[in-house]
Amino acid sequence: MVEVGSKAPEFCLPNQDDVEICLRDLKGKWVVLYFYPRDNTPGCTTEACDFTESVADFSSLDAIILGVSADSTKKHRNFIEKKDLGITLLSDEDTSMMQEWGVWQLKKNYGKEYMGIVRTTFIINPEGVVVAKWDKVKVKGHVEAVKEKLKELRG
Repeated sequence: MVEVGSKAPEFCLPNQDDVEICLRDLKGKWVVLYFYPRDNTPGCTTEACDFTESVADFSSLDAIILGVSADSTKKHRNFIEKKDLGITLLSDEDTSMMQEWGVWQLKKNYGKEYMGIVRTTFIINPEGVVVAKWDKVKVKGHVEAVKEKLKELRG
């Protein structure tokens, strides 16, 4: 998994509107990059809605929020419309970015093993360095913790 202090691996993925978003184009901004399992599921919906409610706070800290899952851009559009989300969702359908970032891992559920997304959040500074990380995220209170850490990092 990508660790704090390392250079953030470059990525280019389509957003919900099929517009390519690349990390290199975000230099000079703080980026909150969060990986989540699936659109329209309870925990993922709560997390996306919590981030949406805090968009203005993150904007005032010069940060943008990017959510990443293996869902298609069409599913992302539906999720955004259905839940009135104000964040950008990126589609990594082949999981190549998630594998590079180390969040595509072996999971166990009811005795079954399968590959899936481990809910993880990273903060990337304006120079492209990972400066904070949360893995195996519990949704409740998470967005608030990310916001506080960002404030602290910005001094």
